[in-house]
Amino acid sequence: MTQGATAPLTAVRVTVEVTARQRLDVVGVLLTAAGKVRSDADLIRHQAPRGPGVLHRPATGSVPQAITVDTWALPPDVTRVLVAAGPADPAATFAGTGPTATVRDAATGRVLTTFTPPRAQRESALLVVEVYRRGVEWQLRAIGRGYPGGLTGLAAESGAAPDEPAPAPAAAAAPTAFTPTAVPPPMPTAPPRGSLDKGRVKLVKDGSVTLVKQGRALPGRLRLAVGWSPAQPGRSVDLDVSCLAFDAQRERLDTAWFMKRTVFDGAIQHAGELAADDADRTALDLDLSALPAEVCGLVLVLNSFSGQRFTEVRDTYCRLLDADEEELVRYDLPHTDPHPGLILAKLVRHYSGEWVMTALATYVDAKTARGMVQPASRLL
Repeated sequence: MTQGATAPLTAVRVTVEVTARQRLDVVGVLLTAAGKVRSDADLIRHQAPRGPGVLHRPATGSVPQAITVDTWALPPDVTRVLVAAGPADPAATFAGTGPTATVRDAATGRVLTTFTPPRAQRESALLVVEVYRRGVEWQLRAIGRGYPGGLTGLAAESGAAPDEPAPAPAAAAAPTAFTPTAVPPPMPTAPPRGSLDKGRVKLVKDGSVTLVKQGRALPGRLRLAVGWSPAQPGRSVDLDVSCLAFDAQRERLDTAWFMKRTVFDGAIQHAGELAADDADRTALDLDLSALPAEVCGLVLVLNSFSGQRFTEVRDTYCRLLDADEEELVRYDLPHTDPHPGLILAKLVRHYSGEWVMTALATYVDAKTARGMVQPASRLL
């Protein structure tokens, strides 16, 4: 899985193992729709390894620490179970540790999926994955977001009393009630995901659409077309479109660009510069069903090799067309920035096999597709 990806659970009981190049503490947090625990008993950890529907497994030998979630045994007011981890050494951070989550069918041990979060920096806790209820089904989301307050701060934010060393007994100490840390304002949420069942989808920045129509993947070849206009009429602007392909670890597998127009045996083809009477400037033709299984993400980028800035163009857009050249998805960029590189959109293959297209508008100081690889991988 890639960061932000979701997948339906294909097992009633799942075990989430978290490993890294240092000893970890792994916790499971049962949360209600309000994002809070119901009591301290909903914080599952090595000191309190059992809760309703959730079990903490300690590390033994080569067996890593893990959280097991039994979705059938979860209370009805629990809407999600967050799996988080922190270094066992309170003074340590995740910098350079490369944690990985492995999700298994708890009954058979079969690996359902894996997730390696983006490279962490100085965070002392990591929100790894969550099992969450969507209607009557349970799904898995890859989070991979650092949390600077450590597991103690995470417990306090969720409303649970964190574990603290026992204080020395005092003669007349009056008991004090635990007061949870104030909850910060919620993070901005992405626009709701669009559906092609209702016709053409017009995306906004960070908006997504599942490339499925009437329950079926889009048949045949698709075209990702790109267009723009010079900001000053009559002035020439030379831009190159490329498609970067990544695996589940966000490592680049290949690039389709104007000097290498066919990759993956023709599953991705660069159309080059289109005819002057065409509505679009350039395009990429995709056969998503023909891509190798290791391809998990595609990123569409636009660059000026000569170093021209995107403030010199206007009306930049990308659109997705089906095999009959019917426009399915369109994204008009909301603004321009003085940079020579632009990440337009990404297509991510989810665990279910569905592809999801997300509109981006990330400007980068890179004049070539090669310079876009690292910033593009961070957006998967």
